[in-house]
Amino acid sequence: MNAFQIWKRKFTPFGSIFDLAQKSTELEKLRKQSEQPGFWDDPDSAQKVMKQTSNLENQIKEWQSIITEIEGLGPLLELDDGSLTQEISDQVDSLEELLEKKEVRLLLSGQYDRGDAILAIHAGAGGTDSQDWAAMLERMYLRWAEDSGYKTEIFDRTVGEEAGIKSVTISVQGDLAYGYLKCEKGVHRLVRLSPFDAAHRRHTSFALVEVLPEIEGNDEIVIRPEDIEIEVYKSSGAGGQNVQKNMTAVRIIHLATGLVVTCQNERSQTQNKESALKVLRSRLFAMQQQAQAEQISDLKGEFKKVEWGSQIRSYVLHPYQMVKDHRTEYETGNTQSVLDGNLDGFIQACLRMKQFS
Repeated sequence: MNAFQIWKRKFTPFGSIFDLAQKSTELEKLRKQSEQPGFWDDPDSAQKVMKQTSNLENQIKEWQSIITEIEGLGPLLELDDGSLTQEISDQVDSLEELLEKKEVRLLLSGQYDRGDAILAIHAGAGGTDSQDWAAMLERMYLRWAEDSGYKTEIFDRTVGEEAGIKSVTISVQGDLAYGYLKCEKGVHRLVRLSPFDAAHRRHTSFALVEVLPEIEGNDEIVIRPEDIEIEVYKSSGAGGQNVQKNMTAVRIIHLATGLVVTCQNERSQTQNKESALKVLRSRLFAMQQQAQAEQISDLKGEFKKVEWGSQIRSYVLHPYQMVKDHRTEYETGNTQSVLDGNLDGFIQACLRMKQFS
């Protein structure tokens, strides 16, 4: 058995788990369903089918591309006289990295893994430094989402008094958004020389990252008009004169639970109300799951006090450079890369740990 055959065998389990033939059959059924008379009579249901169709089409194309590349390596290896060795090696490394990511995707089989996510960041203990840290995390996740091909929408953002933000709520939209981001929930700790300390002393800051599945059309989560109190007020954020002059911001209070959700980033009161209800629905769903089952860690994570000793990950910028996940022990010294949104290594390590735990 030559080197190519040995390497190709490493790919076989991934290909068989994905089952290209089965996925193609599923895609054909969805396409036929979309061609039926009256398909668009129920727009919400039709949109879900079209979204499933698009996701399957993308998955099949990706796997077909990988298979084509792998099959093309065989002839190259047979013809190689030494001049193509580096090119082939680079291609193999690239494919192995891609296969590792595909392997992680196959681990995401939870009920809500394929759906959109709602990500919220809350500044914790540490004052202005923690509010600045929350803004750094916001930038990190927005960069990760952009690099991963996800669409993002900021529902609500409260700025700090001196710098940074007190909190932000972001909708991350795309296939497997919740599946990946669920590993990020918890307390994130930063150690650095404070830019807000005149003596430039070392400070420790904390921020809580909350991740919820975006719940749509769930019959179990019914929000009746009498269950909530809606307040409107002038937005304090950016958005032009219309946002500043008119009562476009919305605050919804769920009377039974005391949950409060705000949204002020849209240009109209109606849009802000819809976004706020979407967040409230997800929060109520998480509370329901917590009450009904012992699987809260799969949906929202146990509540953790935002201070020393409860963090899931530490970002140390001084006296040395290191980002370390305390659950998986995965770490890297390239702190700037992580803060620029390179989170795949941490997410993959977390998902693999969950698979075997």
